[in-house]
Amino acid sequence: MQDSHQQGTDPLDRLADLVEESKRIYTETQNELQEVDALLQQTSGEVEKFDQRTVQVANRLRHIEANLDSYPREDIRDAYSASQASQLRVVMLRSQVEQVQAKKESLERQAETLRAFLDIANQIPGLNGSDAGLDRPPVDSDSVAMRIIEAQEGERQRLARQMHDGPAQSLTNLMLQAEIVERSFGQGLEQARAELANLKRAVNATFEKTMDFIFELSPMMLDDLGAVPTVRRYIEDFEDKTGLGVAFDLVGEEHRLAPYVEVTIFRVIQELLRNVGQHAHASHVQVNLNLQGSTVGIVVEDDGSGFDVEQTLASAQERRTLGLATIQRRLEMLGGDIKLESSLGRGTKVAIQIPPA
Repeated sequence: MQDSHQQGTDPLDRLADLVEESKRIYTETQNELQEVDALLQQTSGEVEKFDQRTVQVANRLRHIEANLDSYPREDIRDAYSASQASQLRVVMLRSQVEQVQAKKESLERQAETLRAFLDIANQIPGLNGSDAGLDRPPVDSDSVAMRIIEAQEGERQRLARQMHDGPAQSLTNLMLQAEIVERSFGQGLEQARAELANLKRAVNATFEKTMDFIFELSPMMLDDLGAVPTVRRYIEDFEDKTGLGVAFDLVGEEHRLAPYVEVTIFRVIQELLRNVGQHAHASHVQVNLNLQGSTVGIVVEDDGSGFDVEQTLASAQERRTLGLATIQRRLEMLGGDIKLESSLGRGTKVAIQIPPA
C-alpha cells in the first residue's frame, strides 16, 4: 500500500500548496487595490468638479425661472438641459464612487484575511508563510488602471449623451409645453384642451423613452430572471425599433450563471446588435448563445455590408470609441476571446468565448 506522500495527500504538502496559492492571491489583491485606489481618486475628483458646476447651473436656472418672461424659449430649453445633464453626471459619478468604495472595502477584507493566514502559516515549521514574493509592485499597473478609467469614462460619456438626446431633451420639451398650456387658458377653452392633449401625448412618449433608457442602462429583469430572458426581451425590442429580423437560438439548457457572466452576455449581444442596427445595413441577423459546458459561446452574424476588420479596430482604438473595442477590452479583463470575420459586402460574424466563473 502506498504511503500518503506517494499519493500526494500529505496534509503538510497540501497546506504548503495552499500557502503558495494564498501568496499569489494576496499579491493579486494588493495589485487590484492599487488600481481601485487610482480609479477612486480620479472619480472623487470628478465628483467635486461637477458638484461645483451643478451649483452654478442651478443658480442660473433659478434666475431664469424668476424672470421667465424675459428669456427666449431657446435659452430656457438650454438651461433645463444643462441642469439635467449636470445632475445626471453627478448621480452617475456618485454611484460609481459608492461601487468602487464597496469593492475596495471587500478587497481590503480579503487581503486582511489572507495576511492573517500567512502570518499563522509562518509560525508552523516546514511552511514558508514569509513575506517573500509578497507586496510586489503590479506589472504595468498604471496601464491597467488607465484602461479601466478610460472604459468607465467612455461608458459614462455614452450614457450622458443618450440621456441628453433622449429623456432629458423630452423633459425639457415637456416644460415648454406645460408653459404653452398655461398661457393657452387665456386664449379660450378649446385651445387649452388642444394643448393639453398635445402635452398628454408628449408625456406618454417621454415615459416610453425613459423606460427604454432604463432598460438599456440596467435591465432589472437581468437580476431577476437572468441573461436568456433579458436577451430575448432586448431582441424583441430591437426588432420593433429597427424592423430588422433577428433569429435567436439557444444551445443547451437555460440556467443562471455568475452575475458578471450574465451581464457580459447581455452587454455583448446588446452592443453587437446596436452596431448592426447602426452600421451594417443588414436584412437579417442570427444570434446564437451556447450554454453547454463551462464556457459560454456567443455568435452574432449578419448579412450586411461588412467592413475591414483591422482598419476598423485600429480606428476604434485610436479614437477610443465604444463598440467592438469596448467588447474586446471587457473580454480581455475576463480572460475571454473574440474572433471577427468580415469583409466589404460579405456581412460580419463575431464569435465570443467567455471562460467559466
